[in-house]
Amino acid sequence: MTCWYEGPLAAFDTETTGVDVETDRIVSAALVVQDAPGTRPRVTRWLVNPGVPVPAAATEVHGLTEEHLQRNGRWPAPVMYEVAQALAEQAAVGRPVVVMNAPFDLTLLDRELRRHRASSLDRWFERSPLLVLDPRVLDKHLDRYRKGRRTLADLCAHYEVELAEAHDAAADATAALEVTRAVGRRFASRLERLSPGELHTLQAVWHAAQARGLQAWFARTGTEEIVDPAWPLRPDLPAAA
Repeated sequence: MTCWYEGPLAAFDTETTGVDVETDRIVSAALVVQDAPGTRPRVTRWLVNPGVPVPAAATEVHGLTEEHLQRNGRWPAPVMYEVAQALAEQAAVGRPVVVMNAPFDLTLLDRELRRHRASSLDRWFERSPLLVLDPRVLDKHLDRYRKGRRTLADLCAHYEVELAEAHDAAADATAALEVTRAVGRRFASRLERLSPGELHTLQAVWHAAQARGLQAWFARTGTEEIVDPAWPLRPDLPAAA
């Protein structure tokens, strides 16, 4: 039987107005679907006019200006519906979806659905669960004592994966997919017997442990930042914007 990291995978990524999942907005998104390693992926892209100002700092990251998004982007409501539907289609066929730092992208999508569709992301997966593979969680668990950061660029460098056009949603999704395959191959002896469903459950446990460790480190260093242990989706807050 083909191991999950040598089989069909999809990957999802967003670009945003900032890093606060409760208040920031999606300006672009991409879903990349690859049937097997080395095959040409199918890429779906969305460009969004968020309806709010786009900070210059965000534009510096992804290159999308407020003027460009107003001129070429679509309104959020239909886009969020299409994105959720596309992810639900992956879930329906049992194809795992790679999401680098999943609690960020998936939580932001959930808040956008609540904001523009009076819905939630979970409602799309009531029939078929979304199986998420998060290369950041996998790498931190499987190679926990390696020093250094674990950004997508860092993981690409470590696993020798090309990252073209960083901070383009489609390029980042493609790179995250290839990193996840590389993680699977490098740690095959620990991963090949696990199904994507089993890995999904384990990643929730691993991420929670990683969050506790980071929170303890923050406490020792006097940092007041709070680390959310929830994965792959943070619970909704009553005061969500």
